Amino acid sequence: MKRKVSDYIVIALLVLFSVICIYPLLYLLFYSLKTNNEIFFTNPFGPTMNPQFDNYVRAVNAFDLPVYFRNSILVTLVSVFGILVLALPFAYATTRMTWKLKNAAVNYLTLGLFIPTQVIIIPLAILVKKLHIANTYFALIIPYIAFNLAFTSMVISTSFRSLPKEMEESAFLDGASVTKTFLHIMVPLVKPAISTALIFAFLNIWNEYTLASILISKPAVKTLPIGLSSFVGQHSTDWGAMGACFVISSIPTIAIYLIFSEQVEKALTIGGAVKG
Repeated sequence: MKRKVSDYIVIALLVLFSVICIYPLLYLLFYSLKTNNEIFFTNPFGPTMNPQFDNYVRAVNAFDLPVYFRNSILVTLVSVFGILVLALPFAYATTRMTWKLKNAAVNYLTLGLFIPTQVIIIPLAILVKKLHIANTYFALIIPYIAFNLAFTSMVISTSFRSLPKEMEESAFLDGASVTKTFLHIMVPLVKPAISTALIFAFLNIWNEYTLASILISKPAVKTLPIGLSSFVGQHSTDWGAMGACFVISSIPTIAIYLIFSEQVEKALTIGGAVKG
């Protein structure tokens, strides 16, 4: 009897925790389907009885959402691709090979984890201006790759380091080159760590506000966080449409997590991800 009671208590706590985690997403969805009167007075927390799907139409038309969405998708995908292209060979070279200045290269890259973005905003803005890439996609893509490279390399390095060396030795004995061993044998084995790093990089870049607000002023190049914030004053009365914008902008992050969640769980299980 005591065991059953304890089981019921655990189940109740888990259900409560699930509700606490899921409710913010439901609240955002309810928010996007309400009128201003419901949001602030008659029904601020519950589901609406009269869904306002026109909020999504106004979000697309009044907020120029497709342009901002396209810019965020382009900048994020190119940045994540560049991060993986640089982080994968660097992690492999520093964990599976022996060469001069290897430790110095690792220490130099690790310093990037301890440099706050706010410290280098001014010199970065000056550099972007001198390179004549201000108000272009490259003004965001290059810094995003640089800022996320250290953490991504560390995550993937942890996974590479856990693999036995006998796997590479067997491949070399069979005549495989270093490149072939890396691409066809080692990289598939660290897919969980790659997925974990990809999710972290995607979320960091997709939600980034500080750099984009300083380096981009041209409306045609603005990403979602900057584009939406610029309409707060102009369209402050249409809160339902603003909620619709937030729902649409959160779809890619939810989709990325659902696609790669299984790989992330594997990475956490085998120790292929950095915790904390």
